Amino acid sequence: MFKNLKIPHTFTIVFGIIIICAIATWIVPGGEFKREKVMVNESEKMVVATDSFQKVPHEPQTWEIFTSLFKGFNRTSSIIIFILMIGGAFWVYNETDAINRGIYSFIQSIDKLKKFKLLNRIGVHNIIFTLIMLLFSLFGAVFGMSEETIAFIIIFVPLSISMGYDSVVGVLICYVAAHVGFAGAMLNPFTIGIAQGLSGLPTFSGLEYRVICWAVLTLLAIIFTLIYAAKVKKNPQKSFMYELDHYWRDKLDAHHHTHEKVKSGLATWIIFALVSLVLIYFAIQLPESSITLGGNHYSIPFFPILSVLFILLGFYTIRISVHSFILTLLLVTILVLIIGVLGYEWYVMEIAGLFFAMGILSGLAFRMKLDNIMKSFLTGCKDIMNAALIVGLAGGIIIILEDGKIVDTILYAISNSLQGTGREGSLGVMYMIQNGLNLIIPSGSAKAALTIPMMAEFSDIIGIHRQLAVLAFQFGDGFTNMITPASGVLIGVLGVAKIPYGKWAKFIFPYILVLIVIGFLLLLPPLYFSFNGF
Repeated sequence: MFKNLKIPHTFTIVFGIIIICAIATWIVPGGEFKREKVMVNESEKMVVATDSFQKVPHEPQTWEIFTSLFKGFNRTSSIIIFILMIGGAFWVYNETDAINRGIYSFIQSIDKLKKFKLLNRIGVHNIIFTLIMLLFSLFGAVFGMSEETIAFIIIFVPLSISMGYDSVVGVLICYVAAHVGFAGAMLNPFTIGIAQGLSGLPTFSGLEYRVICWAVLTLLAIIFTLIYAAKVKKNPQKSFMYELDHYWRDKLDAHHHTHEKVKSGLATWIIFALVSLVLIYFAIQLPESSITLGGNHYSIPFFPILSVLFILLGFYTIRISVHSFILTLLLVTILVLIIGVLGYEWYVMEIAGLFFAMGILSGLAFRMKLDNIMKSFLTGCKDIMNAALIVGLAGGIIIILEDGKIVDTILYAISNSLQGTGREGSLGVMYMIQNGLNLIIPSGSAKAALTIPMMAEFSDIIGIHRQLAVLAFQFGDGFTNMITPASGVLIGVLGVAKIPYGKWAKFIFPYILVLIVIGFLLLLPPLYFSFNGF
């Protein structure tokens, strides 16, 4: 019966949700909590004051459903600009054909590994996907990688399709891996750090049990990905993205006519010298970089090491081909991104600027004229414009609920539902509340400030350790991020990968249900057994 059911366009789905939220503002009574400022981990946060809920007149939303797009663009402007700059920068980068040639060389190297019987029996592709997912899951667990995955989608989607898979596999090994790590985080400052601070718990306490949770959730994600990837590899037409992935297949085919090495020219050597001088300058100015992991500070001579690495690797690759050197620029960009996030609190503005610089330098190294580089950049922005527009539209969902004065009413109603349900029941309801709220408030730090003060006190009343309230928040904040249309990161990732939201939701929904069940089961052991920090 549903075989010929047509899934609406992502714009239609998100706009439909906005209309439903607007209707809710006519039905749900208005209400507000009082907010107060508290210091959390040396930063000021606005949190809900205990027992401060009061009824206020609700403000039914009518024509505001149209202005919510404008406000949504305002609220998510940083992510929108980030998507446009990343799209433009990688379009310039792709004009050099370096990524496609790198993918081709990578696949050739993988094929050579198949001569080893053990690796061939396990599956070389399985090993590659597992290692990539472990890396990105660690990034999500340690420093809360989220928005950054948008930039990597442009690399991993073409890679997965070139290997005989589909765009979904490219999203799974990067975005889903990072967000599973985000959910099972061990040292994530944006969720655990803030939530524990608001709960009065030592920062990053309970680490040992969180490592177990992270391992279980990451293993589940890897198994899910490998099973789906094997199905697509066996029969590509079983992919629900088979027809739509023609965009990527056509794009890759257009660059597969030749793989001859292109020698580096004078422009390439000039860019090599320029980047070397810049890195040497930073090595002198920043001989040591301080990174923070789990509340511990480490000093490492990152830029001196990176300078030496780039000079040696750059000199070697520039003599092979200009494409090899451009891939080296990409590697350096990724390394600088990691240290920038860990050591210098970089966010989307700095990351976008970094990739923009990479795009320009790559184009110049490839002997492109600056005018052509800028034209390519604008073409890339145009190509990815849909993804940026959808992010702005999705931002309008929470705008409607907030302007209608019903967000706090919803929160107050579901917090009251915790009464009289017993320890296990209360923990389960607390967990489901966090999952439900995440559908409309995907920001972990915002939701922590909104819910943790109440949840922490309620956990004291029913005899549950506050650490479990934090863990329930952590899981609830992470899982539904991968399906909620209110998440600008998810919508951005799907837009870049050219995957319609409706198709993605239909695909990922069963997996999200499994994650939610596993998450609840992981909440139970600390109720009955003693774990450090719980």
